[in-house]
Amino acid sequence: MTLRFRPVTPDRWKDLAQLFGPRGACGGCWCMWWRLPRRDYSRGQGAGNRRRLRRLVQAGPPPGLLAYDGDEPVGWVAFGPRREYPVLERSRILQPVDERTVWSLVCLYVDRRHRRQGVTVGLIQAAARQARRRGARVLEGYPIDAKGGAVPSAFAWTGLASAFRKAGFREVARRSPTRPIMRKVLRPS
Repeated sequence: MTLRFRPVTPDRWKDLAQLFGPRGACGGCWCMWWRLPRRDYSRGQGAGNRRRLRRLVQAGPPPGLLAYDGDEPVGWVAFGPRREYPVLERSRILQPVDERTVWSLVCLYVDRRHRRQGVTVGLIQAAARQARRRGARVLEGYPIDAKGGAVPSAFAWTGLASAFRKAGFREVARRSPTRPIMRKVLRPS
């Protein structure tokens, strides 16, 4: 598989909708979990969250990247300045580690037919390159650390710690046994 990574711009919306399918990737989320208060998120599950994500794509800058195998969209990664994800601020275990201005990589989704083929690591690496181009100096991820056990795909939407390690991230904090905060310092381009 030869992957290409492209920012999700309005002309790529159809590809993102195709990848997410009628269920919106995972239970109607449409990648709004970190962006909305729980009440608004729950009310919008499905069509409402889809409209919100589409508005973000239309307004720009791109809220994430798509991975393509040929012309087929096979994966998604959402990232941006941490301040764009207010739910992170309310998370007890994902509070800021220090005063540095960071960008956050909050969501990964890979089509089930393309999982376990390196798409996730590629998406993380591509997000780091794109974040650097957009001015980020530190990129954080909030993956699950399975500690050798299996994690059902439905619970791996923040990624696995092993994939972040392969992409060059290192652990900087851990306030929960299974939820490290991982970082990559990005050199200016």
